[in-house]
Amino acid sequence: MTAPGVAWPQGAPQVGDRAELTRTIEASDILRFTEISGDRNPVHYDVEAAARTRFGGIVVQGGVTSAILNAVVAQRLPGPGTVFLETHWKFLAPCRPGDTITGQVEVTAVREDKPITTLATRVVRDDGVVAIEGTAVCWTMDLSPA
Repeated sequence: MTAPGVAWPQGAPQVGDRAELTRTIEASDILRFTEISGDRNPVHYDVEAAARTRFGGIVVQGGVTSAILNAVVAQRLPGPGTVFLETHWKFLAPCRPGDTITGQVEVTAVREDKPITTLATRVVRDDGVVAIEGTAVCWTMDLSPA
């Protein structure tokens, strides 16, 4: 059994705990993500082509939108040392440069034998539309000095 608080710097999370972070997506995020991923889909760059799609205009890559969830789990809940083991996300609505998004997590299960946490996850745009919804399983590593 894991000693309480050893891996989790803020103490073991509890079912029902919640955390969130908010950020505004910039047009430059598209360029930075393209440099990392190589994703040059015209819906991210070509105004005319993107206007003809069901999105009706430029949208940011899903990886840009979902990245806020990485930040929430690493900075807030469960906290530093946390990585995703598994994610199941539905991309429900696009996000565009200028949108302010909020990544939200809620603890739904905590293992007693290992520092593993299951979360309900969402990314919500500033207009209230849910862009991403799903679940994640996280492992929190002990970052204390040996």
